[in-house]
Amino acid sequence: MTMQSFYMRNMLRGYDKQLVTARRLARYRRALGAGSVEEPIPPEVKRRHLVERIAREIVENLIMSGTDNPVVNEIKERLNNEFGNQLTFAFPPSEQDLQIFKETKGGPMEVSPEEKIRILNRLWQVTLDKVDDTML
Repeated sequence: MTMQSFYMRNMLRGYDKQLVTARRLARYRRALGAGSVEEPIPPEVKRRHLVERIAREIVENLIMSGTDNPVVNEIKERLNNEFGNQLTFAFPPSEQDLQIFKETKGGPMEVSPEEKIRILNRLWQVTLDKVDDTML
């Protein structure tokens, strides 16, 4: 009988430790929750984040994959008009970086690194403007 009471005391001691730990964790959660009251995010900021996320999706996925999406076609057409050449965006299988080619009389020619930076910056701005205009 003493053996059973020993096991019972051990079990109750373990249960008591679990209860103390649970109370301590609940107290810590309440303390952390009370100190970090989040301010509501203004609608303009939410909208801007959403526009940037959609623009990033368009730039990363749709433009590079050559889709026939009307928004993507308008963005590409605007870039072609601004830079005066037909631009082609490609990820060749053997390369790690994006390559941008412009159509010339002699055939496609890769743009210089400086021009590539200008094109990508302008691509981002045009995409942001287009997404912002088309969002409700």
